[in-house]
Amino acid sequence: MNITSLYPRLIEPHIAEALLDTPVVLLAGPRQAGKTTLVRQIAQQQGLRYLTMDDELVMLSAREDPVGMIRSLDRVVIDEVQRAPQLLLAIKKSVDEDRRPGRFLLTGSANLMSLPTVADSLAGRMETLYLLPLSQSEIGSRSANWIDSAFAGRILKVDQPALGSDLIDRVLRGGYPEAISRATTKRRVAWARQYIDALIQRDIRDVAGIEKLDQLPRFLRALAQTAGQMCNYTQLGGHVGLDGKTVSRYVGVFEQMYLLKRIDVWARNRLNRVIKTPKLQFIDSGLLARLLDLTAEETQQDRTRFGNALESFVFGELLKHTTTASGDYRLMYYRDADKFEVDVVIENAAGQLVGVEVKAAATVKESDLRGLKKMASLAVSQFKMGVLLYDGSEAMPLADGIWAAPLSTLWGV
Repeated sequence: MNITSLYPRLIEPHIAEALLDTPVVLLAGPRQAGKTTLVRQIAQQQGLRYLTMDDELVMLSAREDPVGMIRSLDRVVIDEVQRAPQLLLAIKKSVDEDRRPGRFLLTGSANLMSLPTVADSLAGRMETLYLLPLSQSEIGSRSANWIDSAFAGRILKVDQPALGSDLIDRVLRGGYPEAISRATTKRRVAWARQYIDALIQRDIRDVAGIEKLDQLPRFLRALAQTAGQMCNYTQLGGHVGLDGKTVSRYVGVFEQMYLLKRIDVWARNRLNRVIKTPKLQFIDSGLLARLLDLTAEETQQDRTRFGNALESFVFGELLKHTTTASGDYRLMYYRDADKFEVDVVIENAAGQLVGVEVKAAATVKESDLRGLKKMASLAVSQFKMGVLLYDGSEAMPLADGIWAAPLSTLWGV
C-alpha cells in the first residue's frame, strides 16, 4: 500500500469543491508529495478517466496531436502535465467551447503558471491548488488550522507536546511520504539522493532546459547553507563559481519545482517589500537536513545548525496551513536596519498580521521578544498576535498580544 493512502490529505475537500464550479483544476506541488495517489483516489470516487504523462503512448499523443487528444477526452485526470505543456493550449480551446465544471483535473510538479503563455491562456478557466509534503497535522490525522486559529485570537492546544529528541526527529524526517516510511537515517539519505537526481535529470531538464545539469547538485547544497537567511546572489555565486544572474535563474528554477521559496520582507510601505532582499526557505526540513548532512547526534552538539532547520520546518508547516486555510494568507519575514527580526510574518487579505518567532531552546528570555515587540509597535492596530514557538510544554502570555507556545501547537487541536 502506498504510504500516502494512510494519511488524510487536507486539500482533498478543496479539490472536490473546485471541481463543482471550475472547468480546470490544477493540483500543483513537488514530485513525490502524494499528488498521483490523491488524484487516483479522486478519479475512482468520481468516475474520472486517469492518464499520466509517464505513459509513453499518452506522451506521444500529447506531442503529436494535442488538440485531437484533448478533443477525445472529458472528465479526465492528466497527471504530470508539465511534461506536455502544449496540452494546456488545447485544453483552453476545449474549455472555451464547453465550460462545464469538473472537466479536467491536472497535476504538475512544476509551477505551470510561470511558463510562457500558460498564465494568460488559462486565466479565469483554471483554479490552482497545492499539495505539499505531508504536514504534521496530516501525519497525526488532525484538521485544525493554526493560522486561521491565530487570526481568531486562539492558539491550538496540544495534549502531549513533541519535545527534545521527538521534535528533532520530526524536523529531520520532514514530510515526504517516502522519507517518512524509511526506518533509518541511512535509508532516508539514500532516498534524498535519488530524489534530487530525479528532480535534476528529469524535471529540470524537461521544464527549464538547463544544459549544465552537473552544476546543480553542488549549487543546491550551497543554497541549503543559506536557508533562513537573506540571499545575496553575487556573494553566493562567488562560492560556487557562478555569476549573480545565473544564481538568480537557478534559484528561480528550484522555486519553480517547489523545493524552496523566496520570502519577501514585511514593511508597512508595500513598495519597500519589493526592493528589499528576500530570504530563502526550503519547503521541506527533511530534505534540507539531508543537503546539510545534519544528523540527530549533531543537533545535540550544534544547536545553531538545528535552529536553521527548525525555522525551515516551522515555515514549511505554516506554508502547508496556508494551502488549506479558510482565509487568504501571505508569509513574509521582518528585519530592519537595527537588526530587529521576526522569522515569519503572516498577513491576511485585510493587512492584519501575526508574527511568529522560532526558538530551539526550552527556555524563553526577554530578549527573545524584541522583534515581535518592534513589529507590534509598527503595525499598531493591524497586529493581531505574536507567538514565540519554543521547545517547551506550556502556552503562556508574555506581553500585550504576545504569547509563548509549544512548537507542537502547529499540529494541535
